[in-house]
Amino acid sequence: MEPRYLSDEHKAFREALRTHIQRHITPHALDWEEQRKVPREAWLAMGRAGFLCPWIEPQYGGSGADFGYSAILREEMVRSGSPGLSEGAAVHADIAAPYVERLGTPEQKKRWLPGCVSGEIIAALGMSEPDAGSDVAGIRTTAVRDGDHYVVNGQKIFITNGMNCDIIILAVRTTSPGGTEVRHGGLSLLVVEAGTPGFVKHRQLDKMGLHGQDTAELFFEDCRVPVANLLGEEGRGFKYLMQNLQRERLIVAIGGQAYAEWMLEKTISYTKTRKAFGKSIASFQHNAFKLAEMATEVAIGRAFIDLLIDDFVEGKRDLTTEVSMAKWWTTEKANQIAYQCVQLHGGYGYMREFEICRDYCDVRAMPIYAGSNEIMKQIIARRMGLEE
Repeated sequence: MEPRYLSDEHKAFREALRTHIQRHITPHALDWEEQRKVPREAWLAMGRAGFLCPWIEPQYGGSGADFGYSAILREEMVRSGSPGLSEGAAVHADIAAPYVERLGTPEQKKRWLPGCVSGEIIAALGMSEPDAGSDVAGIRTTAVRDGDHYVVNGQKIFITNGMNCDIIILAVRTTSPGGTEVRHGGLSLLVVEAGTPGFVKHRQLDKMGLHGQDTAELFFEDCRVPVANLLGEEGRGFKYLMQNLQRERLIVAIGGQAYAEWMLEKTISYTKTRKAFGKSIASFQHNAFKLAEMATEVAIGRAFIDLLIDDFVEGKRDLTTEVSMAKWWTTEKANQIAYQCVQLHGGYGYMREFEICRDYCDVRAMPIYAGSNEIMKQIIARRMGLEE
């Protein structure tokens, strides 16, 4: 059964996106992985075609589309063969840019959102630090008011789009850390533009997978950011981050589901044609059962994800429990399926020239980012009344 949100317009959008991917992304994807960089032209091409931030209001260059279009983008980009552009675009369009749209003044929106739609501006989100990953309230990067500027000092790490970004939505501490109330109440969000003196893009990190997607370590050394770049109200950053995490974690969950489906499809095709002992690998009972189990798990995940997308499109406010469940379930399942699919590919599954090998490395990050899966289970337990 099709999800409720899927209209004829959504289907036409999906077909247009698939055509764009086949012509402009997949033929270059492996080169981008080897170069460990997606060229700006790929972003601009997506922007020209209307595939970046379609949900942004028309007055700022978007189409005013609903979240269903974001879900389609996430699913189809996973299948593009370019995890670098897939993950980078997801962070840009559905994790970082929404802060500007939701919290920005009309002047701020006019300044940054049209570029986010066109691909002329690449956005990043600066939350994680060496000592503050899932513990957002532990952020130590400071922003001290000095006249019409904040003076920012600190370090961020594991930042997607960090090297290529033109703006970064930076979580900073505008009050001194102390008790629980201050820990959560002292955070603010600043938009820092690339090229600002003191904003140092230190290095691109060397990761297990996702090689085409730049992940950076950043430093802020007496970086003077105009007070006019404050998003929302000072001191309310923690609340803003928690509000947006529903969308962020749903985007990650959709990606986990899409990866699981894509890896399974490729593996079924491979095992039907690969012969051993005179018959296809898929026809061996053990292998057939493995494939049947994975197909069942993927179908269960799809039903849950489609339900959540429907609810999110319809504006249901509190999906924290369900989104936390989906994030840990689909990303864990993607990793389990990756393991089985590599095994079913045999020795070829261990070769990076085969997509399944690269998939195996790429999906390993998913249970870690956007809040580790252990944190997801803690959130679920708390909302079940299981923690004192």
